[in-house]
Amino acid sequence: MGLLSLAIWTPIAFGVLLLAIGRDEHARAVRWLALLGALLGFLVTLPLYDGFKLGTAAMQFVEKASWIERFNVHYHLGVDGISFWFVPLTAFITVIVVIASWEAITERVNQYMGAFLILSGLMIGVFSALDGILFYVFFEATLIPMYLIIGIWGGPNRIYAAFKFFLYTLMGSLLTLIAIIYLYTQSGGSFEILDWHKLPLSMTAQTLIFFAFFAAFAVKVPMWPVHTWLPDVHVEAPTGGSAVLAAIMLKLGAYGFLRFSMPIAPDASHKWAWLVIALSLVAVIYVGVVALVQKDMKKLVAYSSVAHMGFVTLGFFIFNPLGVAGGIVQMIAHGFVSGAMFLCIGVLYDRVHSREIASYGGVVNTMPKFAAFALLFAMANCGLPATAGFVGEWMVILGAVQYNFWIGLGAATALIFGAAYTLWMYKRVYLGPVTNDNVRGLTDIGNREFLVLGLLAIAVLYMGLYPKPFTDVMDVSVAELLKHVAMSKLQ
Repeated sequence: MGLLSLAIWTPIAFGVLLLAIGRDEHARAVRWLALLGALLGFLVTLPLYDGFKLGTAAMQFVEKASWIERFNVHYHLGVDGISFWFVPLTAFITVIVVIASWEAITERVNQYMGAFLILSGLMIGVFSALDGILFYVFFEATLIPMYLIIGIWGGPNRIYAAFKFFLYTLMGSLLTLIAIIYLYTQSGGSFEILDWHKLPLSMTAQTLIFFAFFAAFAVKVPMWPVHTWLPDVHVEAPTGGSAVLAAIMLKLGAYGFLRFSMPIAPDASHKWAWLVIALSLVAVIYVGVVALVQKDMKKLVAYSSVAHMGFVTLGFFIFNPLGVAGGIVQMIAHGFVSGAMFLCIGVLYDRVHSREIASYGGVVNTMPKFAAFALLFAMANCGLPATAGFVGEWMVILGAVQYNFWIGLGAATALIFGAAYTLWMYKRVYLGPVTNDNVRGLTDIGNREFLVLGLLAIAVLYMGLYPKPFTDVMDVSVAELLKHVAMSKLQ
């Protein structure tokens, strides 16, 4: 087995094992087994960094085996500079979530941990699939564990949220399937994504394919106006579910744009770029304003995720190297920061069982260590220099100003709104005197929580101070993608 196959199937194997043998009376053993599975899944991804060659845009660590011969479907994996970082990021976040859910989940522990490990493998599968059908299978399969995580361990309104999440995402994906089948017939019976990149298509075909992919990926990102499922789902999902959803799952959509929409339909991408830019700016500005009036912490961070992902789609469709690389960096950074924000809310929720901002105030007096971590992640969420949140946003704003000054200015206002809602939430939850009895009785974070938040804090600071390892990997692939997208495919 190649490294990518190991990265996909190690967590899935452990997940299936947990589902098969785990019972609630063995909850302790189940947790340790889940942690072992998550750690092994993460360790398997580390040799990828060593073996990755920087100066090429070609696919690396390629594996190919026949799967469904009749239709020419292959089990075909590989990563390039665009998809590389998402493999270790997914595995890392899974480790974090397993440790973070250690005490919070007491019922059906094996199913919960199993669902996360299976989800981790499936998401790595999405980032490394080079066959259209394989991609689609992985992309759709991620829905199932997430649906269960929300629907079983979620809040009081969880069934509604799980259904909404499932239906929204499924509707878009059906159009994608039609586009995949059309490309298969046009390319003479090939499901190879790299063959589709070279396929000449008429403008009408490109436009239809672009919007078919757009339907699936825009809902997944989520772009405004199809973002309404995200706040509902986040509010109901358990802490671990929220962290994985925000950190990795939203990236599947943005990654789809880079791997499918832009290279397969370049002319349509250029023609409709104004639409994506307009929707991204609405997401960045309007949703930032909506976040200001939220009373629920999770809802606020969910809206902030929509605004941050608006930066990503904006960066992609201005078609310059800074914008696209900035979009990818923003995806990775948002993985760390939003995951950390949701885990911080989870720490408070485990103690007080309320997500309302009004239930808190003066937390810094009783939980000083925790308040320091929360401040760092709040600053990263605003985009403070020297944190991960700054690098991607800065690159996208620079790229946007090169493209059009006014678009750049519109994107930059987001930093003001981002700072406004994040700091206002911080002020009301953490600062000032203790007014509520439930805050008086709080105890500071233990070693386990300290470890989780400490690892994320190191990741956020390291990426903010030294983003070079992240950008070096993607530079050549981004340049190659833009060169490809600049060429017309019209027959």
